Amino acid sequence: MSLVSLVELAVSTRSARLGRVVHAQIIRNLGSSLPAFLCNHLVHMYSKLDLPDSAQLVLSLTPSRSVVTWSSLIAGCVHNGHFASALHHFSGMRLDCIQPNDFTFPCIFKASASLGMSFVGRQVHAVAFKIGQIHDVFVGCGAFDMYCKTGLWDDACKVFDEMPERNSTTWNAYISNAVLSGRPIYGIKKFIEFLRVGGEPDSITFCSFLNACSDMSDLELGRQLHGFVIRCGYGKYVKVMNGLIDFYGKCQEVESSEMVFDRIHLRNDVSWCSMMAVYVQNDEEENACEVFLKARKEGLVPNDFMISTFLSACAGLSDFDLGRSGHTLAVKACVEGNIFVGSALVDMYGKCGSINDAEREFNEMPHRNSITWNAMINGYAHQGHADMALALCEKMTSSNCEVLPNYVTLVSILSACSKAGAVEKGMEIFESMRARYGVEPGVEHYACVVDLLGRAGLVERAYEFIKKMPILPTTSVWGALLGACKMYRKSELGEIAADNLFKLDPKDSGNHVVLSNMFAAAGRWEEATLVRKEMKDVGIKKGAGYSWITVKNTVHIFQAKDTSHERNSEIQEMLTKLRRMVKEAGYFPDTNYALFDLEEEEKTSEVWYHSEKLALAFGLVAIPPGVPIRITKNLRICGDCHSAIKFISGIVGREIIVRDNNRFHQFKDGKCSCRDYW
Repeated sequence: MSLVSLVELAVSTRSARLGRVVHAQIIRNLGSSLPAFLCNHLVHMYSKLDLPDSAQLVLSLTPSRSVVTWSSLIAGCVHNGHFASALHHFSGMRLDCIQPNDFTFPCIFKASASLGMSFVGRQVHAVAFKIGQIHDVFVGCGAFDMYCKTGLWDDACKVFDEMPERNSTTWNAYISNAVLSGRPIYGIKKFIEFLRVGGEPDSITFCSFLNACSDMSDLELGRQLHGFVIRCGYGKYVKVMNGLIDFYGKCQEVESSEMVFDRIHLRNDVSWCSMMAVYVQNDEEENACEVFLKARKEGLVPNDFMISTFLSACAGLSDFDLGRSGHTLAVKACVEGNIFVGSALVDMYGKCGSINDAEREFNEMPHRNSITWNAMINGYAHQGHADMALALCEKMTSSNCEVLPNYVTLVSILSACSKAGAVEKGMEIFESMRARYGVEPGVEHYACVVDLLGRAGLVERAYEFIKKMPILPTTSVWGALLGACKMYRKSELGEIAADNLFKLDPKDSGNHVVLSNMFAAAGRWEEATLVRKEMKDVGIKKGAGYSWITVKNTVHIFQAKDTSHERNSEIQEMLTKLRRMVKEAGYFPDTNYALFDLEEEEKTSEVWYHSEKLALAFGLVAIPPGVPIRITKNLRICGDCHSAIKFISGIVGREIIVRDNNRFHQFKDGKCSCRDYW
């Protein structure tokens, strides 16, 4: 094998040791004065192996440096992310009186774009124009992409329009950059123009077009493309089919995603990951887990994206044990240190109520991005630890951290303040969002403020806040007010909130149920019955309340007054025992949560057999002492159950974690982490 072939082998195998051995052998055979072509190969090798000092040393010892020598060094720097060094070497190349070529310019444009240095990109553009290289299709495409990536869309369009020749890469760059810059309609129009001039789209073209359709929620247009793909014979390309899976998932057409997935004969890891992501995006986490297990059975080795998606599914299910198994897989696959897997682990543990595990993963991550910080802050918010969430936000904004709070971060912070009852602090953060963080308040922030005020009992102030909002209130805003009205029995104001909710979303059963429950709690039984009757008349069905608990990898589901469980006799015996103990400890049932017009004794019995109490009784029967009991409920935990479980946690000496549809409640020693801001 020739020495040049060995140099190329070192690059392809990414073996720096082999590269240095070959370099030594070259010097031994030919001496220190090497031919230019060998020097070019060595510069290329060291650059690609991310050994810039060695590459620069070889270049400096090359007597007759050419455009190939310099371009090899510049390309290697760009390839390994050393963009500032690439620009520096480009300046050295110009000082060496070497003219850049059609290979050099695209690299420099990419470096300028990656650094966000549009002014440097403009200068490079001028050089390319001056020496007549700008009309080369690859140079022009590089300039176009640079202007797009630095936010200069108008300049990018001028470059595109002036290009004398365009290939499929150029058209793909336009379509994909239009989507990335928030202009999907431009991408769609350009795709149609591409077809009209006789262009032949490839998998990148199709996927970019589908991204544009999903961004515009244009299901019909995406379906038309699907038909075009099948008619033109591109259905055999797995990349295109993967793009269709993703498109249908983003348009909430899960069945269409499944159909495309089932028709792929040779699925790759992206196919499996895309199908899992579709299920997670559409709140079908159990199906995502099933796809993951099926992929494993077919021998697919899980990668970082697959494991992070699986962990997201576990987080959505609040399945702590399943999440831990995902963590084990991440360690086994050596991807635990990956920033996406690490962020998913922080999010999973936070959403499963294990804040200590979330903190450990967060602290052990070598690198963090905004998603990581937001996941940890959101974990504190779910637990109601406003002080810890705020402290982490302050750390995030310190001089030692390059990540700044964004829109999502501030939603989590305001949510934490709401759950902890920190009204003044929350209002201070909301009012300083623009000035301090440069974030324009959105509807989620306004909803958090309404929830913040409402939870603290400032219901009238929350209503006044809504009336002064500069944007139209959404269901989340009115829903927060309605929940507060129910909590503090402000039925008149609750009716106003409910009326607005019915106008915005007349088919949502939850709003009708909250209004009915609010009337029932206030003793207005006729009105409560009327709301229920109206629901029945218009065909609105109330979603049943469930609580579930996982024991030995089996999920046990309970409804109120459920007696169908195979261990029902033990559950009833435990409930009787608990009822006696909590009564002796000072518990009094809150019969306001009995939502039917019954006698007082019947109301007392009614509230004692709520689903969360049944799940807890089973947990005490089936889970060994010392192991935390984890319960999930699909609705908000009722006030009576919250009070009773506090008593029970102190009496039996167990940690009891309940996740409802709003937050986590960690009961321990007769106290709850929410400090009764539930």
